[in-house]
Amino acid sequence: MSDKTNTPKDTHYAKLRRAYRDEKSGGGAPTFRPRQPVPPGENAADGLVRLYGLHTVRAALDNPRRKIRKMLVTRNAAERLEIADLAALPFKTELVEPRDIDKVTGSDAVHQGVVIEAEPLKPKRLDALGDAKLVLVLDQVTDPHNVGAIMRSAVAFGAGALITTARHSPQESGVLAKSASGALEHIDQIEVKNLADALGQLHEAGFQTIGLDSDGPAELETSFASDKIALVLGAEGKGLRQKTRETVTTLARLDMPGAIHSLNVSNAAAISLYVARTFLKRG
Repeated sequence: MSDKTNTPKDTHYAKLRRAYRDEKSGGGAPTFRPRQPVPPGENAADGLVRLYGLHTVRAALDNPRRKIRKMLVTRNAAERLEIADLAALPFKTELVEPRDIDKVTGSDAVHQGVVIEAEPLKPKRLDALGDAKLVLVLDQVTDPHNVGAIMRSAVAFGAGALITTARHSPQESGVLAKSASGALEHIDQIEVKNLADALGQLHEAGFQTIGLDSDGPAELETSFASDKIALVLGAEGKGLRQKTRETVTTLARLDMPGAIHSLNVSNAAAISLYVARTFLKRG
């Protein structure tokens, strides 16, 4: 019996010999076949939206205002969501494999093993602001990724509401909710038909409305003049509409000394919220 042991060098040469034999026999090198993408399935039933991702679904489960109709969840996701008994949930639940959820959401969606079908949250009226001191107003921001990220920042910095226009704003969706990472369930959403009229109502309620504009005449930090602030941000690329610029109390800019003088709207929202919150804490 031989006591010879294979060294890493021996293993390397053995692999080369096998590759040479495969190529000589016509097999060639093994071909890499990427996984074929799975397109999304049929839309949810009328009046329902699909929300997915661990943070999104956990926040929805914890929100008493959210009416969930169905859940598809993998065993691993159920454990991460700390759901001990799926049968105890007050809606239909199915334990599935990840590929089953791919067929519903599409494989491009980062569902993390869970998707729910639920009724959309109902937007509130502008007169439901209550004692909010800081709100965000979006002037036709249409990208759901940006709106979701803005929601996340708004919740992080304690904004009381997100005000959007009924038209030219994204509807609640899985993409928006995933980008919001649970924030969708934690902030009042207010839809208005006419933004200029809504800004007028905010003025009557004591809000200083500050429109963010890269060419604003003053820096944001020096523009605050009220203990109730509404930050107004414009659409990607176009910025604030002319009517909005004429209606806000103040136009202000973020001080950016570098070569680039504008930011993605979600980044601008996060910085503006931080600056406004810092001002309000001093009051």
